[in-house]
Amino acid sequence: MSNQYSNRSGIVKIIFLVVGIVFVGRLSMLQIFDKEYKEKAKNQSLRNITQYPARGLMYDRNGELLVYNEAVYDLMVIPRMVKNLDTNYFCQALGITRQDFEERMKKAYTYSPYSASVFMKQISKEEFGHWENILYKFKGFYISKRTLRLYGKPIAAHVLGYVGEVNEHDLEQNPYYKRGDYIGKSGLEASYEKELRGMKGKKIMQVDVHNREIGSYMHGQLDTLPIEGMNLYTTLDANLQEYAERLMANKRGCVVAIEPSTGEVLTLLSAPCYDPNMLVGRIRGENFVKLNEDISKPLFNRALQAQYPPGSIFKVAQAMIALHLGVITPNTGFVCDKVLGCHNHPSARSVQEAIKMSCNPYFYYTYRRVIQQGKYKNIYKDSQYGLTVWRDYMLRFGFGQRLDIDLPNVKAGNIPDTTFYNKWYGKERWAFTTIYSNSIGQGEVEVVPLQMANLAAIVANRGYYYTPHLVRYYGPDSTKNPAFYEKHETGIEKRYFDIAARGMYDVVHGAGGTAHKADLPGIAVCGKTGTAENYGNDHSVFIAFAPMDDPKIAVAVYVENAQGGGGTWAAPIAGLIIEKYIKGEVERKDVEKYYMEVNPCQKLPLTRRIKKPKKRR
Repeated sequence: MSNQYSNRSGIVKIIFLVVGIVFVGRLSMLQIFDKEYKEKAKNQSLRNITQYPARGLMYDRNGELLVYNEAVYDLMVIPRMVKNLDTNYFCQALGITRQDFEERMKKAYTYSPYSASVFMKQISKEEFGHWENILYKFKGFYISKRTLRLYGKPIAAHVLGYVGEVNEHDLEQNPYYKRGDYIGKSGLEASYEKELRGMKGKKIMQVDVHNREIGSYMHGQLDTLPIEGMNLYTTLDANLQEYAERLMANKRGCVVAIEPSTGEVLTLLSAPCYDPNMLVGRIRGENFVKLNEDISKPLFNRALQAQYPPGSIFKVAQAMIALHLGVITPNTGFVCDKVLGCHNHPSARSVQEAIKMSCNPYFYYTYRRVIQQGKYKNIYKDSQYGLTVWRDYMLRFGFGQRLDIDLPNVKAGNIPDTTFYNKWYGKERWAFTTIYSNSIGQGEVEVVPLQMANLAAIVANRGYYYTPHLVRYYGPDSTKNPAFYEKHETGIEKRYFDIAARGMYDVVHGAGGTAHKADLPGIAVCGKTGTAENYGNDHSVFIAFAPMDDPKIAVAVYVENAQGGGGTWAAPIAGLIIEKYIKGEVERKDVEKYYMEVNPCQKLPLTRRIKKPKKRR
């Protein structure tokens, strides 16, 4: 019997020994080797607080502050630490519903039960002040301070842009960002995100069992300070921008104004405009939906993304190319017949007169000479050769390619090539008579308004341009982008642009010109009107620069579906902008008042539809 009990005692000892070994092994795994456990334990006593840097400020060309920061607070939560919470009291204190609470907690748990995530974002100082003294009662919650973007003037929304919370794509693209971070979503905020954002810092705090901070961990030895973002010093003229937006109130279209000698953008707007403060704070989401659903598309940046037929402003570039190729001379004249719709004016006897009168037949015959230069007997091969040469020079004007302005999502427009027409009509199935609409800025030609303003700058400079840009320099070292100081030559002689400038002067000031409403006392304005066909009423188009000698400003104005032509609507608006910039004040108050209040744009949705020509075989 004793032997039997002795065996049982040995078995029991073995069992206890095995259990002890397993228990000790498990504790060792959890406390020594298991990093996840160590992290969970650490999170119970330490709080990693992200120190968000102040985002860089933005100034206009005269030092006026455009974008600044204001302190706000994010309410953070560590889900596993939320215990014994009086949910009703908590929701009442924060002004949220029980459903809101449950949805936010579910989202926080999904992210991580052990790590902090945003429970309520962008709380104002006033809101925070109401319940600051009771926050200690809510275990698992704490405050993280950050900054919110604000705008001194309600202008330049499409240029300045806005910031928003990072999405999954942002997180995948850049490990710098974590959930709850903010990033530039549009405009300069997006283009200069890396410069503006600065660098985040970190603060590690010890907390007690009641979630109260009791001091810095290791006396702050592991803390890092945030580095503020760099300031941007833009090329915008805030006063001119504000004035142009007032002129374009209740209208659809856009305005781009450039300083020709530098390529600096003075004004860039897309109408309808909106207050950039609408996309700030917790109201951003609601306002974004309203703006996005607006039929007039206020979020769409027409100045950079709309691809319009340029209309008759394109004739200036046509003339310069034809003169350079030698297919016409400055004194070449054409009979003003009915081939492409005459405007009831005398036949143009020179390029200067043709630009002044905007003669359609003149540029029809001019373009024919460019496309069919007689290099080949086969008319189709000859047209392919001519189109290739023509397109090459149009690209030198900045058309058909993206102008590398420092804003995102810029369109290139379209200058069709032989591949385009071969695909459209079939190889050796098209010639000049198939594509003649290009001669007057219609057909398959499309340009963006930025390119139109750049054309005015090219003529102002007599044959070259600098890449349009919106930031002069940034940061404490006044860093500049060298690409913005590279001169882009068209390769066309200055003397031909002198002819264009005189013709454009006559458009505004000469007898029979089409833009007398842009005539300013004491200022030599050179301009070109355009009427672009489209869906609905035609668009009103005008480009100009002033003064004629030593130009200070080049501008393009596009007013959508404004019946009456470029001289009726776009030209007088451009004239007021030029007057405001050069003189500092507009003297013609009656004219100013009229164009600020009038709305010439056809109502949406459009009721008349222009039919596109069918493919010709």
